[in-house]
Amino acid sequence: MAGHSQFKNIMHRKGKQDAVRSKLFSKLAREITVAAKLGLPDPAMNPRLRAAILAARAENMPKDNIDRAIKKAQGGDAENYDEIRYEGYGPGGVAVIVEALTDNRNRTASEVRSNFTKSGGSLAETGAVSFMFDRIGVVEFDAAKASADAMLEAAIDAGADDVSSDENGHEVTTSIENLHEVARALEAKFGEPRKSGLVWRPQNTVAVDDEVAEKLVRLVDTLNDNDDVQNVYANFELSDAFMAKMGD
Repeated sequence: MAGHSQFKNIMHRKGKQDAVRSKLFSKLAREITVAAKLGLPDPAMNPRLRAAILAARAENMPKDNIDRAIKKAQGGDAENYDEIRYEGYGPGGVAVIVEALTDNRNRTASEVRSNFTKSGGSLAETGAVSFMFDRIGVVEFDAAKASADAMLEAAIDAGADDVSSDENGHEVTTSIENLHEVARALEAKFGEPRKSGLVWRPQNTVAVDDEVAEKLVRLVDTLNDNDDVQNVYANFELSDAFMAKMGD
């Protein structure tokens, strides 16, 4: 749990500092278009589209961009994107899962494989590392939305599995099957969450030394820089000293 949150916070903070806005918005728009194309264009009736719009709002993506991405799916002229999951081993044998949306499988596979190889890792077959992760639903709220006790009580009533609360906010975890209902119940009580969607959570984390940590962070950054890559998950844990150094 701690390792996952630590990794997530590091990457999120780096993303805020380093990401090119247009590239980030392009990825968010792609997910919105795919979600709207696969289901109804109404976020109230399409949980995946709802999650994509929440993610876009969390990054302050303009409403016009969101509406345009939805209309693109309805217009019939949207590119056909394949959803692909890559799995591999990073430096230190760390397990890595990469989720991509691509209109060219060969290009994306080649680029992702190259990223792993250059980092000293290797791409593996699908299923090679995903068994070390749990596929779960996550609903996140800002800390100001509720007290830890109030969120826990509401989450239990809604059918959630667990809640983690700290100064950064509340993270409610659910089964895949219960995500939509839990998210709706909590939104009715506390307002719009900052995130709602499916993630890969490592069952255990691997502590790595600073040398390996630098290589891993570089690998994750490189993967995230790829236009086709939507999400990256890994099961490593960074030392407090390395965290402090990254925060400088």
